[in-house]
Amino acid sequence: MVILKAGVAESEDLKKELSKHVRTVLGPVAYPDTVYFVKDVPKTRSGKIMRRVIKAKALGKETGDLSALANPESVDNIPLITKK
Repeated sequence: MVILKAGVAESEDLKKELSKHVRTVLGPVAYPDTVYFVKDVPKTRSGKIMRRVIKAKALGKETGDLSALANPESVDNIPLITKK
């Protein structure tokens, strides 16, 4: 998942470029199948990213307790990931 800077538009070319960049920097093992653009990710009040919430939402499972989130509205923007 990618959060774009203000003024940067989503595009298929940008998705390809980001995927290629990850492969170059981190190696083939980290190459993402798909890049998803989101406005924000769920974070605690101290700024930690709630990875368990992202994973649960993306897999279509129950997200569990969201009381620690500073931005609970961000959960609604996480796309459902379907296996190919």
